[in-house]
Amino acid sequence: MPTETDHALEEGGEPVASAHPLGQSVGVLVPLALFQPYDYLVPAGLQLRRGDFVTVPLGRRSVTGVVWGPALGDVDPAKLKPVTARLPLAPLPAISCDFIDWVAQYGMAPVGAVLRMAMSVPDALEPERALKGWTIGAAMDVKITDARRRVLDLLAGSPPLPPTELARAAAVSVGVITEMGKLGLLRSVPLALPRPYGDPEADAAGPVLSSAQGEAARDLAKLQPGVTLIDGVTGSGKTEVYFEAIAACLRAGKQAVVMVPEIALTPQWLTRFEARFNAPPAQWHSELTGLARRLTWRGALDGSAKVVVGARSALFLPYRDLGLIIVDEEHESAFKQEDGVIYQARDMAVVRGHLAKIPVILASATPSLETMVNVESGRYRAVHLPDRHGGATLPAIHLIDLRLDKPGRQSWIAPSLKAELDKTLAAGEQALLFLNRRGYAPLTLCRTCGHRLQCPRCTAWLVEHRFHQKLMCHHCGFEQNMPDACPACLNEGSFAACGPGVERLAEEAAALFPDARRLVLTSDTVTGPAKAEALMKMVAEREVDLVIGTQIIAKGHNFPHLTLVGVVDADLGLHGGDLRAAERTYQLMQQVAGRAGRGEKPGRVYLQTYDPDRAVMQALKSGDREAFMAAEAEDRRESGMPPFGRLAALILSSRDEAAVTQKARELARTAPHREGVTVLGPAPAPMALLRGRHRIRFLLKTRRDIAPQGVLRSWLKGQKFPGDLRLQIDIDPYSFM
Repeated sequence: MPTETDHALEEGGEPVASAHPLGQSVGVLVPLALFQPYDYLVPAGLQLRRGDFVTVPLGRRSVTGVVWGPALGDVDPAKLKPVTARLPLAPLPAISCDFIDWVAQYGMAPVGAVLRMAMSVPDALEPERALKGWTIGAAMDVKITDARRRVLDLLAGSPPLPPTELARAAAVSVGVITEMGKLGLLRSVPLALPRPYGDPEADAAGPVLSSAQGEAARDLAKLQPGVTLIDGVTGSGKTEVYFEAIAACLRAGKQAVVMVPEIALTPQWLTRFEARFNAPPAQWHSELTGLARRLTWRGALDGSAKVVVGARSALFLPYRDLGLIIVDEEHESAFKQEDGVIYQARDMAVVRGHLAKIPVILASATPSLETMVNVESGRYRAVHLPDRHGGATLPAIHLIDLRLDKPGRQSWIAPSLKAELDKTLAAGEQALLFLNRRGYAPLTLCRTCGHRLQCPRCTAWLVEHRFHQKLMCHHCGFEQNMPDACPACLNEGSFAACGPGVERLAEEAAALFPDARRLVLTSDTVTGPAKAEALMKMVAEREVDLVIGTQIIAKGHNFPHLTLVGVVDADLGLHGGDLRAAERTYQLMQQVAGRAGRGEKPGRVYLQTYDPDRAVMQALKSGDREAFMAAEAEDRRESGMPPFGRLAALILSSRDEAAVTQKARELARTAPHREGVTVLGPAPAPMALLRGRHRIRFLLKTRRDIAPQGVLRSWLKGQKFPGDLRLQIDIDPYSFM
């Protein structure tokens, strides 16, 4: 993981234009997949500085870009075009420019593509539109009807209101408002657009903290630059602890950003935040309306958005004065962006904090191995919350050996787990069945000929979704209806569902527990924050007896009446050759286990497994995280794998299989061979066909002290990728598909 930056940080202030015979020129970076700025002339009388938003001609069109620094000087000055205009907008902060440069250099990505992530709301660069409001006008000699009187009486004790809001409050039509405006009874005034966030109160009273929470909160409230891990068991109150750091940040007049891995995590978090600070924070995620995104982007730039909570892309907002970064559930793989500009948001948060010399807080009940190694080496600090808040105890974890305690035919719930579910539901308590597989069945095949229904664009089986009555590919989004006959042997009615998905598990649960009120929670049913809030509220208010869910339910939620968790297939994540498979399984199982016993009654957790003697299963049963992670670290150290070595993945792809194969052979012939550097491949990717593109992978492995970027630049220098050929570089890969 990166720890230092080796390029000069240029602070704003002085003009950055450079002189040449035709006048001044600057480098302007535009938000396109470009590796460097373009040079432009600066018109006479226009002063430009690093970070200024400008419009410039590019080909036959006009685009908005950012002044990035002095002109590169590699174009004949006579051929330069002038900057068209500077936008009446605060400049992109210097620290944001430096961060964009750093991310591009580290990830070997086009710097213009990284800028595009920071300029993700083009409308926000336009002048802010004002609403029209109405207030009392000057007309005196106009007949006042009852409807008009209601409007005037309302405005007499109210600030100007928008027409629809005024009409609704006065119980009149908008036409009445319009007519009163024409008669002069009302006059229009501009209104600022209402912000989708509030002004958090730093000194609002918070909850009473335990002694351990209080000690950790006081430590974090010092806002020391550097990285601090909050290492606390599930239910220990990590959120309330870092809220105290946010309060200290607000008192210092700075902005804070909290990154969360799932949109579905935000409803309960937002409720807790508003209760603590008496105002909602700004939000940043894909489900926001265009207006909310525009106002939040502007709020980050002008400083009015004091606290932002959002997905990984929230890190790239143009904060005017960022003073604190928090990464909640820092171990989550959702912080890794796999498409476009590839980056690990947790690691880039550490870089962003380093560049600005501000504190970064990582929070998790199951910290990543990378983070734990950084703590042990002294690069990161740590505060510990070893106990659950309010006296609740951690649940006991039991293993169910499926080789001995076998479910019935076409069933997936072992008899002993069914007995525990019966007991829990009879006591009026809530239970959770967890299976991290969406849909009804992961595979559909023909009983007659064995033909398997596969995605035509990917190396993946189609997953049956009976809720939607579709077959779907979870990789490219392809979907189709279930065919009436097998496309291979033409037999009708011969398809069989193989294996369970969460929908099939729900079907079994309905047969076993017909009187239980059931709820299925997956990314297919939790379609946004509003839906998540409604569904989680049903569980919290005991409108549900049995929850059946995927990993969306495994983290961040607090259900005080849920006392039993049953994991139907604890072995599911241990297959596929992922170097982090055991670590991820441990983290996921601990997180889902943490949903049980958060209230007054103790919780129980049952993990169904075919391999109970496996180290990760024994660690879960015993609760000995340190021993398990130490063993994982030793395995990685011996093999030179991260965090004790470096990896970079190269993925070649094309719609032409022959072209991608030929290019892979060319790259293999020039692959680097020296001490501390190993190239694995070329080999077809496990997902050899994805979205219609054939894929071949290389894996570059280096010693910890050898930066893979330099090796890759030398290897790829002069390489051409014509036509449909693409090369994707993934520094520090998390996915090996």
